[in-house]
Amino acid sequence: MGDDRPIVLTPDQEGHLIAAVHHIVKALEFSVNLPDDLRENLAALGTHLSMITVVNEAKGDEMSGIEQRLKCVQKKISGCDLKQSMIWDAGPDEALDYLQAVDEVRRIAQVLGNLSFQQPKKQQELVNEVHIILQMAMSRLEEEFIHILVKNKQFFEPEYMSFRSNDGCAMYDESFELEEDSMVEDAVHKQSSPHEPEVDSVDLVHPDAVPALKAIANILVESNYNQELCLAFIRPRKEALIEYLNILEVEKLSIEDVLNMEWDCSNCMIRRWIWAIKIIVRVYLASEKRLCDKILRDFGPISMDCFLQISKATMMCLLNFGDAVAIGPHTPEKLFVLLNMYEVLVDLVPDVNSLFSEEVGCFIRTEFHELLKKLGDSAIATFLGFGNIIASRTSKNPFPKGGVHPLTSYCMNYINALTAYSSTINALLGNKEQNESDHHVTTPYNRGGSSGDFSPMTHHLKLIISVLEANLDARSKLYSDNALKHIFLMNNIHYMVKKVQGSDLLDLFGGEWVREHIRKFQQHATSYQRATWSSILFCLREDGLEHSSQNLRATLKELFKSFNTALEEVYKTQTGWLVSDRELREHLRLVTSQRVILAYRAFIGRTSNHVGDKFIKYTVDELENFLLDFFEGTSKSLQNFRKGKS
Repeated sequence: MGDDRPIVLTPDQEGHLIAAVHHIVKALEFSVNLPDDLRENLAALGTHLSMITVVNEAKGDEMSGIEQRLKCVQKKISGCDLKQSMIWDAGPDEALDYLQAVDEVRRIAQVLGNLSFQQPKKQQELVNEVHIILQMAMSRLEEEFIHILVKNKQFFEPEYMSFRSNDGCAMYDESFELEEDSMVEDAVHKQSSPHEPEVDSVDLVHPDAVPALKAIANILVESNYNQELCLAFIRPRKEALIEYLNILEVEKLSIEDVLNMEWDCSNCMIRRWIWAIKIIVRVYLASEKRLCDKILRDFGPISMDCFLQISKATMMCLLNFGDAVAIGPHTPEKLFVLLNMYEVLVDLVPDVNSLFSEEVGCFIRTEFHELLKKLGDSAIATFLGFGNIIASRTSKNPFPKGGVHPLTSYCMNYINALTAYSSTINALLGNKEQNESDHHVTTPYNRGGSSGDFSPMTHHLKLIISVLEANLDARSKLYSDNALKHIFLMNNIHYMVKKVQGSDLLDLFGGEWVREHIRKFQQHATSYQRATWSSILFCLREDGLEHSSQNLRATLKELFKSFNTALEEVYKTQTGWLVSDRELREHLRLVTSQRVILAYRAFIGRTSNHVGDKFIKYTVDELENFLLDFFEGTSKSLQNFRKGKS
């Protein structure tokens, strides 16, 4: 059986045992894979053991034991301070020895402050010496801390940093001079980057360096060097963030710089901002806060204070840029980037609220939500003002050839692109409606009746279409040729219908709107037929011919001459008119052919016995071919046409 009697140690043996245990505890404390709770317990045990050692020495021989230990650690600290190389670069053993020496000085200072000695003057000298050594050690630890942070910093993997300037929404030309769909054909693609990271956070400092940073931070805090620790942490991390912003090519611009920027450059900067703010907030700052918590969370509010100081300048840089865009002029081309910016910030609200959840971060939260509101207000003001822009685009000259006016294609493509933002626009309009109702203002779509059948956005889009139609009607009155007026209106209303039928606008406008506007362009097609061919077909009238048999040949000759002259004039004019939609053009030709060819064939059939082929300049087949040349946009002439007859 073993001996159960307690082991009695001499004072020297007890001191050696405490020192050995203290050494083991400190070694374990700086282990890389040690759980945080166990690390905290070991730190507390190390403090207790060191206190026992120093107190025992102070009791045993008053000053001599403390002086001896102080000289030992001073030699270690001074020796490291004279070296050019960094302590932590020399390896874990060297770093551990230095930390233990610094910890020893700190505890000696603590004991000296708590004990009473018989030699006060000697005690004060010793205290001053300890503080000098401790200050030297703290300065060196600050340098080491910064060195470790800088040496072990990491950025995102390259795939997260790729940006293409042509990603996202198309640019808009406010001159309205571009034709067809090219000006906004890409507008329905929302602002997004295919390279947006899918990770929540990354390691901005190599994980292997974290235990050393925590150990240094712990010594600094226990020595009441909290402010120095914060400065040592904030400066290199701010520099790292600035460096990353440079990698992302995010420039710090004043509000004046943004407002004075050319639109092409501004649009590119806005797209880059949208791409960058998602990465900065959702990944980089989330990772930065996690790093702060890993190293500083045991020290109360220090972690959040440091994170705020690191991130504040960058966040304000991003928010100030957004603010400059929001307060700029409400031009049509800005609406899509405003909506993109607004939607991005809406997505980031939970992230920002989480990152800056504490009271110290309320300033950033407030500025973020203020920008969100400004962007929403600016977007809605731009949207509601678009109708005024359309109404203001007037002209004193008719549009050549009667085709689809660029204003029509611009407006229809513009509002079609807006359907991708229906939820956002309806929400913003709803907020505006609510605010106005709070001030007893009634909007057109909340006056009762059946207006609730469509959304606020649909109501305003229909208003824009009505403004466009009024603008087109005014432009049609500039044509001196009544037939061309109807061709112009037919073309433009038909284009509007096709755009609605082939897009998400159909769900907003509904079938009744489509049917109403189909009737409109069909009425203009009918009016064109009457304006162009009624007078020409009048030449082919038969009434009265049987009563003028004496002068029948002369009458028929005059009728054919009038018909041929009118036909040649219409051919020359209307081959230069334009109906760009192939189906509409073929339909119009078919209707014309059915009316004109049948009348012409019948007239020739009834009069050929009286005139033969002498007065028939154009055959039915030739006339039918002539009609195929109409509405191509290139004027042709029949003046030089010659029949192969004598």
